[in-house]
Amino acid sequence: MGLLINGVWHDRTGYNTESTGGRFVRESPGFRNWVSAEPDADFPAAAGRYHLYVALACPWAHRVLIMRKLKGLEDVIGVSVLDPYMGPNGWWFSNAPGTDPDPLYGVLYLHELYQKADSSYTGRATTPTLWDRERETIVSNESADILRMLNQAFNAFAERPDLDYYPPALREAIDSINEPIYNHVNNGVYKTGFATTQTAYESEYDALFATLDWLDRLLADQRYLLGGQITEADWRLFVTLVRFDAVYFGHFKCNQNRIADYPNLSGYLRELYQIPGVSETVNFHQIKRHYYTSHPWINPNGIVPKGPTLALDAPHGRDHLPRADT
Repeated sequence: MGLLINGVWHDRTGYNTESTGGRFVRESPGFRNWVSAEPDADFPAAAGRYHLYVALACPWAHRVLIMRKLKGLEDVIGVSVLDPYMGPNGWWFSNAPGTDPDPLYGVLYLHELYQKADSSYTGRATTPTLWDRERETIVSNESADILRMLNQAFNAFAERPDLDYYPPALREAIDSINEPIYNHVNNGVYKTGFATTQTAYESEYDALFATLDWLDRLLADQRYLLGGQITEADWRLFVTLVRFDAVYFGHFKCNQNRIADYPNLSGYLRELYQIPGVSETVNFHQIKRHYYTSHPWINPNGIVPKGPTLALDAPHGRDHLPRADT
């Protein structure tokens, strides 16, 4: 499936809604291997062995970058940043400010690494991609799995191995709340923005805002999604919230409310943003450039809005709610 815009052919294979009644259905990840702390694992944890390919604009990559930052794994797992513009051939490497050429093989497109890992692969090349430098293959391109690998498998090399965002006592609750947040918020903004029928759009729009309303009520009486302790569920939600007012509200027509309009979600977003190291992982220039220039069937002129002004450094006002460490 493709679209000719201004003389350029845009591959829309990953956004095909013709067979789904106008609904966007996300493609499953193509690689789901696992890095383990066990020395006899197929992919054993080691410093310097693994490399992440990310786009700073991508929320799925962003949550992995947050985990890498919070655990103190910057010197353990290398990172290359792709260009924020996802063109007709997908994610690519450039020399633009804030991006990196491929340091391992000098390829131009991310999909070339997928072909190197598996010459028969025909799926999409997505971020994040976790690469094994030793075996010269992809470990995983499923962000939820990589998030948990970084949380636990590399503790022997982490600066902060004591931090656990998926603790055993909370795992069932984390898995339970992750499900509606993924379906109706993380992926819900995409299902709303990429819908190609009015019925599909309104259905996803309603589910998105019903879930945001529920989350705002939940956060009225507790500091984080599961009480007083930050877990991976908070970081999975954060990456969508931080993009919402700048991108999803307008570009994806998710315009019932801004996050700034929610009394509890807005403060919660600011608190997470202000945790040391987190704001360093947020790049609004690349976020806006990616969304507003990479989907010409939504924004054919590629105009990137100057606003909005986001006050994420303002006081969050949530100190009255208890934290697990206080």
